[in-house]
Amino acid sequence: MYQLAAFVCLLFSLHSAVAAPVVAPYPAAADFFPQADRFTGFDGEPPASTAFRGDDVLGYVLRTNDIAPIPAYSGKPINQLVGFDTEGTLVGATVLEHHEPILLVGIPESRLGEFLDQYKGKKVTDRVKVGAGSRPGYVGVDAITGATVTVMVMNEGLMRSARDVATARGIIDPTVASVRPPARVRMELFEPQDWKYLTGNGAIRRLHLTRRIADMSFKGTDAEGVDEASPDEQGDTFIDLYYTYLNAPTIGRNLLGESQYNWLMAELKPGEHAIAVFGNGIYSFKGSGYVRGGIFDRVQLTQDGREISFRDLDYHRLSDVYADGIPDFSEMAIFVVREHYQFDPGQMWRLELLVKRQTGPLDSVFSNFGGEYQIPDEYVERPEPIAVVDDIDQPIWVSVWREREFQIAVLVAGLAFLTLIMFLQDWLARFPRVIIYLRNGFLLYTLFFIGWYLLGQLSVVNVLTFTNALFNEFSWNTFLIDPTMFILWTFVAVTLLLWGRGVYCGWLCPYGALQRLINEIALLFKVPQWHFPPLVNERLWAVKYIILLVLFGISLQSIGQAERYAEVEPFKTAITLRFDREWPFVLYAGGLVLVSAFNCKFFCKYLCPLGAALAIPARFRLFDWLKRRKECGKPCQICANECEIQAISHTGEIVANECHYCLDCQVTYWDQHKCPPLIQKRKRRDKVSTARARVAEMEDTFGPSGLEDIPVTVDSNPRSGKSAG
Repeated sequence: MYQLAAFVCLLFSLHSAVAAPVVAPYPAAADFFPQADRFTGFDGEPPASTAFRGDDVLGYVLRTNDIAPIPAYSGKPINQLVGFDTEGTLVGATVLEHHEPILLVGIPESRLGEFLDQYKGKKVTDRVKVGAGSRPGYVGVDAITGATVTVMVMNEGLMRSARDVATARGIIDPTVASVRPPARVRMELFEPQDWKYLTGNGAIRRLHLTRRIADMSFKGTDAEGVDEASPDEQGDTFIDLYYTYLNAPTIGRNLLGESQYNWLMAELKPGEHAIAVFGNGIYSFKGSGYVRGGIFDRVQLTQDGREISFRDLDYHRLSDVYADGIPDFSEMAIFVVREHYQFDPGQMWRLELLVKRQTGPLDSVFSNFGGEYQIPDEYVERPEPIAVVDDIDQPIWVSVWREREFQIAVLVAGLAFLTLIMFLQDWLARFPRVIIYLRNGFLLYTLFFIGWYLLGQLSVVNVLTFTNALFNEFSWNTFLIDPTMFILWTFVAVTLLLWGRGVYCGWLCPYGALQRLINEIALLFKVPQWHFPPLVNERLWAVKYIILLVLFGISLQSIGQAERYAEVEPFKTAITLRFDREWPFVLYAGGLVLVSAFNCKFFCKYLCPLGAALAIPARFRLFDWLKRRKECGKPCQICANECEIQAISHTGEIVANECHYCLDCQVTYWDQHKCPPLIQKRKRRDKVSTARARVAEMEDTFGPSGLEDIPVTVDSNPRSGKSAG
């Protein structure tokens, strides 16, 4: 009896073992290795979980915060789960935790998934760069618009952690990485050859589709049955396509002839390549819908995951071919691969043909066909990989600054120009039109270059992050990873001491520039302006300080929660995401811009917590550059009435905490036809000048001695209006 019970228990335990699900450290780990039947804990140095199938190791799973906790824009690292197999090929990555403000509210989590999906299939030894990969030997991944710095940190943490684990497990060499330069075309090699030879050795490749093959590709789609061939036509040619690489002389000169080949090579810039495509059949690879200025949407190339498309400027007509034995073609073309694609003629590439069938007035279904191309070895020289010392330990901000040298130079030049304007403000204010052109021109530079191009919109989130870093573990690396923001904040810190908050709020804030420019346009169309009474205006100033205090209080409890409430700033929607966001956010940001057409910079004056944060240290400014006279406010109110920001009190003083430094009051200060004290001085000078002119005129008439004989009438009783001589 006991033996029977033990046997039943054994069977039950075996059934439980078989039926039990695989316990992965995270659900995503099981997705990385669907064939795994068990995972270890995160052990070893550096720590990683090993995926097994039986006794075979499938790969490793790691957490980036365990290995390379690189602070991101929020000051905290982004924890990612990364998996790679025993060959060092990445099989997946996902985000476990982050505190990035732009990703918490603004960019959906799905965009993060799309970004990390790009790493599947890449090697841990690859030198991956966010962007197109501007240097040979680097693999590019697309950034997330508005979160470039964040994804650069993610890339650095992911690749550094994967390399460290792969090195420790003996998968890769711990000291070097290899870079393979692009192949060199042997331009000195030429052999006269005919069409048969070039197609036979693979220099010219063929893609042949029958109508049956084309029809079969649309089975199960809405295009099934559309333009299908009859049974008798199914064997007919749909398209017979030949394609080749022209730079190699043995191919290009034999096909084009010496004169046409030399012309084409002269047209190509360094790093550019030419592809020839020949076609017959009922389907055109050019497409009947192609128009000048457009793009060829039926044919493209791919290499190393990069899509290479062609526009009208990349196309040359090809009408004459000279290789012996070449068949007749209904259409021929030369397409140019531009330098920025970093095309390597020595690597395999693929020509893709897109077949489209119309299913409705605006609806189409597409099917993709393609053929690979590998140039014969004798036509190119493939350099050996170059071993380079990996720069993985270099701080990420160093590489970011190097890659953005042009943007940094233009930004620094703009800030230097603004500094010059501030120092020369007294002289420039004497030329009203110059001031207007300078200010509006600089606001356009701020909006389009600093704002929408560099995404250099400062935010109260930066203030909260900096304050939080001071209370916790401060690191300069956190603030140096975005050169635009670092340079702007450094400049703002200096200008706060010299001029106050107005230089940033009036000249450098992209959202403020957008509001001001909208107001300028409204004034051109004579849109009526509406201002609050002085008493109400001064009370509304306090609102932005209350908002700042509330956000600061929330940040003491949770910086992430404070970043969510900081959406009271429309900066992220209007500038960072360029209004590409959910409609409630767009409605809020756009509505405030619309209000500014009637009340100049409404948000900046009354709601902006960043302006409030800048006003506090600005109270310690060292100089008062804006000039005033004793008559200002007593009785003159011209500047106070004209100030769009309403930052001049009725007593004539400029409220420095609210001033946006537009310099309009300084233009009035120096205007002899507008400022009452200057008008009086000018009139007195005019009277003196008139009197002197009359004396000079009399001297010319009577001579200096003749003036003594002119009788002088003296009024002995001025009130009577009579005179006694």
